[in-house]
Amino acid sequence: MSSTDLLQLCRRLLDTDAVPVTWHPGHAGTQLLRASTAEHGEVIVKPHRSQERHTQEVHAYRAWVLALGDQAPRLLATADDPPAIIITVVPGVPLNQRRLCPEAEQDAYRQAGRLLKTLHAAGPPRLEPDWTAWLADRSEYWIHRAGDRITPSDRAEVRAHMRALQDLAPLPALPCHLDFMPRNMIYGNDGIVRLIDFEHSRYDLPARNLVRLATRAWPLRPDLRDTFLDEYGHLTATDHEVLEHCAYLDAITCTR
Repeated sequence: MSSTDLLQLCRRLLDTDAVPVTWHPGHAGTQLLRASTAEHGEVIVKPHRSQERHTQEVHAYRAWVLALGDQAPRLLATADDPPAIIITVVPGVPLNQRRLCPEAEQDAYRQAGRLLKTLHAAGPPRLEPDWTAWLADRSEYWIHRAGDRITPSDRAEVRAHMRALQDLAPLPALPCHLDFMPRNMIYGNDGIVRLIDFEHSRYDLPARNLVRLATRAWPLRPDLRDTFLDEYGHLTATDHEVLEHCAYLDAITCTR
């Protein structure tokens, strides 16, 4: 959608007098409009790349995000054609763009642990379908997409870990964010962390939310892992196994 299309959508769905404030980069070359409205203040108009992403994010806002209170945006309006949402702006900048002292950074991760724990509790556990089998099937898509960017031994290793993951079944699935990274944790001047970007959200294995933190952030900062887990809770032996196996799946998704 063009910048003009986004502004027209905002005026049609929310406020006929909305005015553009700025533009933000979105996923895969898309852009988001930040606009000013009379009733809701500044809002974000976000187009979706696919109907699947649109459906997932709208469902997350309606079913789970309310549990996060004012530590997440509020859904104000939706459009199906083209697929897009309008949400409130949360104050601050992404945590990965904020320079903090160690104590403030630890507190931010403590808040993040509480947010993820709350999100996971926003819906009842599900044992069906078999999410380990679904992930094993999904891994074949990513193996095929990676092509010759990964070696035959890499493919064999990923498949071995997916078989080991299936051996852990049945595992309960919970509401998950699935892009739970500092870029989606907004740190405000009030020291509050707020979570954004729920277009990947769905039921999945909860430990999958921790894969990228565990492989990219925590190895060099065990203090952030510890403060996160202070609020999130203890990781079980099964959680650690899921983290290990899914780290291999995550690695090939980054080869595209």
